[in-house]
Amino acid sequence: MPRRSRILLADHPLHIVQRGINREPCFFADEDYQCYLHWLEEAARDCRCAIHAYVLMTNHVHLLLTPTTPGAPARLMQSLGRRYVQYANRQYRRSGSLWEGRYKSSVVQAASYLLACMRYIELNPVRAGMVADPGGYRWSSYRANGLARPDTRLTPHSLYFGLDADNEQRRQTYRALFGPQLDAEAASEVREALKLGMPLGSERFAEAICFRLGIRRNTGKRGRTPNDEPASRPEHAEQQGFGF
Repeated sequence: MPRRSRILLADHPLHIVQRGINREPCFFADEDYQCYLHWLEEAARDCRCAIHAYVLMTNHVHLLLTPTTPGAPARLMQSLGRRYVQYANRQYRRSGSLWEGRYKSSVVQAASYLLACMRYIELNPVRAGMVADPGGYRWSSYRANGLARPDTRLTPHSLYFGLDADNEQRRQTYRALFGPQLDAEAASEVREALKLGMPLGSERFAEAICFRLGIRRNTGKRGRTPNDEPASRPEHAEQQGFGF
């Protein structure tokens, strides 16, 4: 079965998740999280990706970033994965891969879904029952985005800045978004987009991107019409400058 085409767009937010093999742990001690975050910052700078949100769970990682070039996320994940696996294998006297195949990704319609995606990512520890409040989890971007904890890895998105001109009021507004849990429908949309590798956004946004890239849109439903199949399926679908 051929690999599914990735949708890689410059200057569009991208939600990435990478899981451990068989959902086994990837992080075992505080030093592991610290090393991963150090290399994430280096890779983001070298590959010119702006990190907006992240969470490191015991057996998987979520990132929300905006690349300046279509190929930047792949380079970032390759560099980060290689360095961390080498470290883990040396540190824990193990061998072989740590991650479960290819990372999953979904381009995000910023205007409508970026803040929902940030909430989805930073609420992971709460959904997992690890903490009652996202501020109680050390290995996520919430403490920076919501509580003003310095985090040099992060580049706030313009929509985050748009919550309020005043820094403290902006953080209060952001924290207020986390009062209720993300509703089940929104969380399901985020998960389904990742699972299928499809855009996270409105129907128009998703269809327009897939059409312009010549990629058949996968809705998760069985069956297709003859016109659904594109002329070609590039390994990396690349395009810039979509105004959505």
